[in-house]
Amino acid sequence: MIQLRPHHRIFRARAAVDFRKGIDGLVTIVRDVFSRDPFSGHLFVFHNKRRTSLKILVYDGYGFWLMIRRLSQGRYRRYVFSSDDALISLAAHELHVLLVNGDARRLKVPGPWRPLS
Repeated sequence: MIQLRPHHRIFRARAAVDFRKGIDGLVTIVRDVFSRDPFSGHLFVFHNKRRTSLKILVYDGYGFWLMIRRLSQGRYRRYVFSSDDALISLAAHELHVLLVNGDARRLKVPGPWRPLS
């Protein structure tokens, strides 16, 4: 079972991915296109061209998980980001909002808590 914690690194692909790709195809994209380690335990989120589905790829130490989320109607929102990076970093709460097709840009969340020294 995958549990999202605030310390998880989550990366969303900016460009659409061919959803005929399975685990091996997405691992190749993470390694060759994004220059990231697919065995790192980070979550990699991909969307299809029509923005009706998401795929999440993660390695848990024993094997890969591939999760698919398809909307029953509508499309995932198109976000405009300021950087031109191929990957967009998300916080755990932003992924939760994304999965229900919410608008993470309008979310008012305080910054991460840090103990005082």
